[in-house]
Amino acid sequence: MSYVDEVFELVVAKNPAQPEFHQAVKEVLESLRVVIEANEEAYRKDALLERLCTPERQILFRVPWVDDKGQVQVNNGFRVQFNSAIGPYKGGLRLHPSVNLGIIKFLGFEQIFKNSLTGLPIGGGKGGSDFDPKGKSDREVMAFCQSFINELYRHIGADTDVPAGDIGTGAREIGYMYGQYKRLTGLYEGVLTGKGLTYGGSLARTEATGYGLLYLTEEMLKCNGKDIAGKTVVISGSGNVAIYAAQKAQQLGAKVVTVSDSTGWVYDAEGIDIALLKEVKEVKRARLTEYAAARPSAEYHDGKGVWTVKCDIALPCATQNELNLEDAKALVANGCFAVAEGANMPTTLDATEYLQKNGVLFCPGKAANAGGVATSALEMSQNSERLSWTFEEVDSKLKGIMVNIFHNLDDAAKKYGMAGNYVAGANIAGFLKVAEAMTAQGIV
Repeated sequence: MSYVDEVFELVVAKNPAQPEFHQAVKEVLESLRVVIEANEEAYRKDALLERLCTPERQILFRVPWVDDKGQVQVNNGFRVQFNSAIGPYKGGLRLHPSVNLGIIKFLGFEQIFKNSLTGLPIGGGKGGSDFDPKGKSDREVMAFCQSFINELYRHIGADTDVPAGDIGTGAREIGYMYGQYKRLTGLYEGVLTGKGLTYGGSLARTEATGYGLLYLTEEMLKCNGKDIAGKTVVISGSGNVAIYAAQKAQQLGAKVVTVSDSTGWVYDAEGIDIALLKEVKEVKRARLTEYAAARPSAEYHDGKGVWTVKCDIALPCATQNELNLEDAKALVANGCFAVAEGANMPTTLDATEYLQKNGVLFCPGKAANAGGVATSALEMSQNSERLSWTFEEVDSKLKGIMVNIFHNLDDAAKKYGMAGNYVAGANIAGFLKVAEAMTAQGIV
């Protein structure tokens, strides 16, 4: 049995009932097979893959808090510090009822390679809780966030582990967490990113993941002889990533015709009205039915259906495994020629393979959505220097990073005889840097 297959079997055996983590490991190891087999003896001797697939530290804790009725509630808290070979752990905190250890491990594992691809000195980590901020008052959210940090603060720091936002964790939550961290430690440092602009946040951080997705997509199309201007784009999701991906796509001359949320989706033949979408989602925190009610050209549909719309480019920006094989077949049948992931692992393995086999340009999330963590690292730099850069400076650096990421993964794919396979290219480019650092630092 090959080293890759041995390690994957070991991961499944040691991490039962964690299908998302198994999926992430399988996808990465399969695409690294050619690199690993070329160095199999050395990697096996150092158990490099076993160490890569095992978190350096997993922190599980309870989060008790009191709701507005005086009832004590208890949630589970997680922080997986996966790999620090190239820098302090860096990755978001996800607050969502679906959160469990397996999902946090899948996200943390992906984060290792994503962070490596940025070219910045940040390792991989992820955290969160099964707490749901939806429907909670500001006071309840503050009570949860303060209790969460009461435990987590002892495990994080500006040079140790720098968490950020993710699904359910926006500026409000980061603010409450940062205030409690400062209160407990007495330190004013860049330990959480995604902070407000008045206390160390970075301009362009809100837009970064969505903008970065489009900068990379634009470069991918350009390098394949295509132009994004005039193309029809379908986007899933209506959170931070989806909103700013839609905004940047329209700035680049494309027409975005769909967005979705957990209950349904909207098709707008005239193109999504970004100002209205922001009003509905960021201000009112309402459902997309309100968007459709306020926009005559929009049709609202219950359930799932974004991927059935005829398009040139598809950008999944909602959550993991939202684009399956049937969806991929619908996209190909409707003439879609490019898919770039704004969410983390939103495309199932069989859907990814189908898209690639049918000539669709496909860029995985660890590369395509790295703009968020890249700008978080730029926020860390600004905090360390006690400086604040302009929006234009940060945006320019972000674009440069995303363009470089595409060329690095494109070059890696070509070097190993897999030209056009951007999944393999991203994994190889991200892995080689981490593997070299791990080898240099000895068995730790």
